[in-house]
Amino acid sequence: MLEFDEETIKLLEVAYQGGDVARRRRKAFDALHLAEGDKVVDIGCGNGLLTEEIARAIGQSGQVIGVDPSKDMRAPASARCAAFPTARIKDGLADRLPLRDGEVDKAVAVQVLEYLSDIPSAIREAHRVLRTGGRFVAVDTGCKTLDWFSEDADRMQRVLAAWDHHYTEARVAALWPRLTRDAGFAAIEVEPFNFCDVTLRPDGIAFMLMHLMSRYAVENGHMSEAETTAWFDEQVALARQGRFFFSITYYRLSAVKM
Repeated sequence: MLEFDEETIKLLEVAYQGGDVARRRRKAFDALHLAEGDKVVDIGCGNGLLTEEIARAIGQSGQVIGVDPSKDMRAPASARCAAFPTARIKDGLADRLPLRDGEVDKAVAVQVLEYLSDIPSAIREAHRVLRTGGRFVAVDTGCKTLDWFSEDADRMQRVLAAWDHHYTEARVAALWPRLTRDAGFAAIEVEPFNFCDVTLRPDGIAFMLMHLMSRYAVENGHMSEAETTAWFDEQVALARQGRFFFSITYYRLSAVKM
């Protein structure tokens, strides 16, 4: 998994406020069907951007609890949500939420499940903390859908193979119907949405991934720094030449507690 140190957090802070990640976050936000007075848990809240948006939507009579195991991520989340008395940031894990049974109306987890060693436990935990009729929404990556052009196909494949080590489950969406049904959910939905770019933007998902993938491959001994730098520089050059191509599919997942 990625280590969210200070350098990574700064990179993510820029990218997460960009158009691509804002769109991804909005997919989760819209599926929650928020109403004034809702009580919501944001599982794996990270730097708190979605938590803040939820706090704004549920008003003074609602409550949102952002839960994250990373102290380095909880700090910016707490600062971001400080203006909202209805928002709280707590230490916790997806499979051990610091909440009572049936305490919340809605639960959301954006790019969390794909990193967990025990996804069924996390889904059961979401079911536990939701009231009857409560909605669980997740957004996860279709990790095997990444299509990225490079003139050095072998090197591109090595980059992708190195990146494959950073997640636990590549096909969360394919497991979602069975796992949520087994946990007691119904009204189960899976919706794909795609990012496809022929330009390289500093705030885009592709540019964020170029930094994260290069760093991950080197720091975990999968590739040399010279090789990842050459790959990174090639992508920048392709973009300048008008030959850049990047595509990836994400999935918005939802289910209702019965």
